[in-house]
Amino acid sequence: MHLATDTLSHAMILDSLSDGVLAVDERGEIIYLNPAAERLTGWAREDVLGRAYDELFEGCGCERLVAQTLRTGRGLTGRASWLRGIGGRRLEIRASTAAIRDADGCVVGATVLARRRAATGPRADGVPVGGSLPIIGRSPPMMQLLEMIPRCADSVSTVLIEGASGTGKELVARAIHDLSPRRGKPFVAINCAALPDSLLESELFGYKTGAFTDARRDKPGRFALADTGTIFLDEIGDISPAMQVKLLRVLQERVFEPLGSVESVRVDVRVIAATNQNLSALVAAGAFRQDLYYRLNIIRFQLPSLSERREDLPLLIEYFITKFNQRLNRQIAGVSAEVLGTLQAYDFPGNIRELENIVEHAFAFCRTDRIEIEHLPPLNGKPTEGSKPVRAAALTLRELERLHIEDALRRCGGNRKAAAHELGIDPSTLFRKLKQRGIPPRERESRRKPR
Repeated sequence: MHLATDTLSHAMILDSLSDGVLAVDERGEIIYLNPAAERLTGWAREDVLGRAYDELFEGCGCERLVAQTLRTGRGLTGRASWLRGIGGRRLEIRASTAAIRDADGCVVGATVLARRRAATGPRADGVPVGGSLPIIGRSPPMMQLLEMIPRCADSVSTVLIEGASGTGKELVARAIHDLSPRRGKPFVAINCAALPDSLLESELFGYKTGAFTDARRDKPGRFALADTGTIFLDEIGDISPAMQVKLLRVLQERVFEPLGSVESVRVDVRVIAATNQNLSALVAAGAFRQDLYYRLNIIRFQLPSLSERREDLPLLIEYFITKFNQRLNRQIAGVSAEVLGTLQAYDFPGNIRELENIVEHAFAFCRTDRIEIEHLPPLNGKPTEGSKPVRAAALTLRELERLHIEDALRRCGGNRKAAAHELGIDPSTLFRKLKQRGIPPRERESRRKPR
């Protein structure tokens, strides 16, 4: 019996399904991909037919489901899993598998029915925390951050978030609020660097009628508006020494006086502050009060730059593509390997905000279902440290995979088992790839005793 012919005889039925369907033979080679699966993954049918399933989707959760079905002959139903789409996009799916048997009952292949599932609850790749936008990431620094957020959410202690511009400081602040007992209460944000002292004081503490010429009625300040909730003081490192003194008292006692008032106002508010500066360095330089710094630095988050979490790029790109598809009613499936290689080699001085702008720019110029290199804006960042002097756009998927493996080994100190875990593949698979790509087995070398 010829499996491919018999399977494809049902193509008219399978092509009409809204769920993605893939089929592999007993050797794990792809023999069928329906239009819904093409739309889901971004892969064209003619590009994947005959290719090894474990090569195309290596490390994906769905790969293990297919392997289990081929091995046991038993199908699996409604399993939460994921696939890797074109450009490295991670696709959350609910998968069902079934064994394909010949006339003698022998397993000669397997089918996968994949349905895209919504992102709900904490996940390693993108965490919608409470009612906030998702915090995307599965890199080690992001996983550590995602573990810390729920732990500190129940506390009333002041939080200091440090990180470069565009790393998502307000997103983290909102996530802490959304997971806290104060969820449902006000979350009030103010950019301290955007206002001069006179306006900042009235914005923070409010004023009474007649406090100054235009004060014709009482106005509550941000601290009063945030009562029982959370106030987010962004760019706290830019406030003047005079304002630092006034803010210190509020942090110590949760008490302030509106402008023109002789009565103190007490509030129950949690304070989360953020800065793109190094406050400890400002303290050492005498530009920031040490006592205020200690009041702020009770729970501290240091957000990584995008260049420190490059393995999250495919996830972030997928998130922004989905966002702009919904906003602009488009159907862009992903980015080309050339685009992904270019972005992986870019240093992103503007961090995640810059990546979002790049994707939005590409949407304006892309008229196909895939973002290509010509749709990107000029990238003005410096080359990444240690990168080869070749055009980033020339990176192939194989070269990009080598970079990922080398980065994982470097982060894990050459430990192959830890690197394989971080990459989401088996250690034996990683060892095979090391041999294929000629990457030195650093773990083995590091364990050799000197002669």
